[in-house]
Amino acid sequence: MFLTFINISPRNCRKIWEKESSIMARSSGRIIKNPFMSLTPSPRSLTQLFSVSPPLTSLFSSKRTSPSLSIFILSFLFSFTFLGISIFRFFPSSQDSIHCSIISPTTSPISSHPLPSSHSQIILTSLLSGINSDNKIQPRIGGTAMVPLPVHLVSGNLSEEETEFWKQPDSNGYRPCLDSTIGYRKRSAKISKEKNRFLVVVAAGGLNQQKNQIIDAVVIARILEAALVLPVLQVNMIWEDESEFPDIFDVEHFKKTLRADVRVVSSLPSSHLVAKQTIVTQIPYGVSPFWIRAKFFKQLNQEGVLVLKGLDSKLSKNLPSDLQKLRCKVAFHALRFSKPILQVGNQLARRMWIEGPYISLHLRLEKDVWVRTGCRTGLGPEYDQIITQIQKTQPQYLTGRVNMSYSQRRLSGLCPLNAFEMARLLKALGAPQSGRFYIAGGEPFGGSKALEPLAAVFPNLVRKEMLARDGELSPFLNSSSALSAIDYIVSFNSDIFIPSHGGNMGRALQGHRAYMGHRKSIRPNKRTMLPFFEDSSISDEEFSSIIRSLHNKSMKPEPRKKQRDNDVIAYPVPECMCRHGSGIF
Repeated sequence: MFLTFINISPRNCRKIWEKESSIMARSSGRIIKNPFMSLTPSPRSLTQLFSVSPPLTSLFSSKRTSPSLSIFILSFLFSFTFLGISIFRFFPSSQDSIHCSIISPTTSPISSHPLPSSHSQIILTSLLSGINSDNKIQPRIGGTAMVPLPVHLVSGNLSEEETEFWKQPDSNGYRPCLDSTIGYRKRSAKISKEKNRFLVVVAAGGLNQQKNQIIDAVVIARILEAALVLPVLQVNMIWEDESEFPDIFDVEHFKKTLRADVRVVSSLPSSHLVAKQTIVTQIPYGVSPFWIRAKFFKQLNQEGVLVLKGLDSKLSKNLPSDLQKLRCKVAFHALRFSKPILQVGNQLARRMWIEGPYISLHLRLEKDVWVRTGCRTGLGPEYDQIITQIQKTQPQYLTGRVNMSYSQRRLSGLCPLNAFEMARLLKALGAPQSGRFYIAGGEPFGGSKALEPLAAVFPNLVRKEMLARDGELSPFLNSSSALSAIDYIVSFNSDIFIPSHGGNMGRALQGHRAYMGHRKSIRPNKRTMLPFFEDSSISDEEFSSIIRSLHNKSMKPEPRKKQRDNDVIAYPVPECMCRHGSGIF
C-alpha cells in the first residue's frame, strides 16, 4: 500500500474530508461536525465564538471577583479571539491549489510512501462511489470549462527514465486569457441581439471533425454578424451515427457561454422559413474573414438565411486575435458534452484515476482508418488483403496522396502506429511495464490480436467496456460520437496522453490539456523516428536515447506557428494563453 500526494483545491479537500467525517460519524452512531471545515464563519458561529463558557461566566458574575482580575480575563479573551480570527483568515479561501493527501488503495511500485489505515479507504471509496456525481467534484474556470482531475505525483523506486517519463512539463507561466478588445466588446452589444440574419451549418464527419466545424460556424456567424442556428450534425455514413446536437452537447450551456459573442437559437423563426434556401457547399480552403464577409454578407442581408455545408478546414487558421480567442472559447468552454455523457465519462475517469497514475493511448486501429490511410495493419498479409480489397471497391474513402506507396506513406508519417510500433515507442520513452494504460478508440481491426504486441510488453490495458458497470454504456452503444466523447473525457483526465496518429481527436486533446494546465501530451514524431525503427545496428540504449531526444520538444508549451495546419485549438499559446496574466475567462 502506498501514498500519493496530489494538488486539490481547498473546496474539494473540504468536500472529501466532510464526506469522510460524515461516514465515520454514522458508523459510530453519533453526529460529528468537523470544526475546521468552515473557513468562512457564519454569523451564528461568530456568536458562538464570542460566547463565554459557564465557568468563565461564573467568574464575571461573582461578586468577589476583583475589577483588575475581570479586566485581565477580558483582555485575555479578546486577544485569544483576535488570534483565532487571524488564524482563520490565514487559510486560503481562493481556488488556488493546496496540498491535500489522497491515499491510493493499491500496491504499486511507482510510489514509495507508507499507507495509513482505514481513513484513506473511506476517502477513496467516497470518490469512487461518486462524490458529487453530478460533476461538481471538478472546479470550473469561469464556471464553464471542463477541468481535469489532479495529476498524480509519482515517486518511489523509479529508474531515471521512468522518473522523466512521469514528469509533467513546466507551464512557463502560461495561463488561459480570453480578454477581447474594446472594439470587439462594443460590436458584441449589437451582434448578440441579431434577429434578421441567420446562419445554418451542417457539420459532417466524426465527433472531433464536427467539433472543428461547429467552432468555425460560431466564428463565421460572428464575422457575418448573424445569429447561429444550432448546428445540424449530418448522419455519419461510415459509423451510421444519427446523433443530433443535443444528444452530444449541452445546448443551454452552449448558448449561455456564447451569449456575449453570438446569438444562438435552436431553430429558424417562422419568418425565415422559406421554400428555397441557398446552400453553399463549395468553399476554398483557408479563406479569410474578409473573404467570408465579401462573399456572403450581401446575400445574407437579402435572403436572411445562409446554409453552409462542408466547412472542415475551410476557414483560415490565422485569424485576428479576437476571433482566435473566440475559437478557444467555443472549443474549451462552450462545447461541453451533454450531462449523460459527462456523467459516465467522469465516472470512468475517476475509476481509472483512483487506482493511481495512468496513460491514455488513442490507438487508431479501426478498419475504416486503415482503409482511409492506405496503410498496412501490421497483422499480416491476410488482414492487409481485406483492407486492399475494400480500397479497390470503395476508392472514395481513401484520403489524399493516392499515388504514394505504403512505404512512402509510412515514412512520411501518414500512417497510424500499430501496436508493435507503439510498444517500442513507449518502452524507449521510459514507460514502466507496470503502468496502467487506457485504450481510447473504436474496436481494433483484428480484435484482440491487434493489441497482442502491446499487451505482451504492457499488460495493464483497460478499455471503457472494462471500466463500465452493467448498463452504463447501453444508452450510447448506437452512437459512435457519444462513445468517442467518453474516450475524450477519460483521456482528458489522464496523466499522460499519447495518440498513435495525429487526427482531430489527438489535436483537440493536445490543445485542451495544454489550455487546462499543460498536462503532458506526447506527439509521436513519426516522420523522424520511423527510420530508426528499421535500423537494426542501433543498440536498445542508443535507440531509447534517440527517441527521447526527438520528443522532448513536444512535451513543453509550444507556441503556435502561423502555418496552414497549425490551429489555435491544438496550440493555444500565445493567442489564448498569456504569461503572468490575470485575464482568465
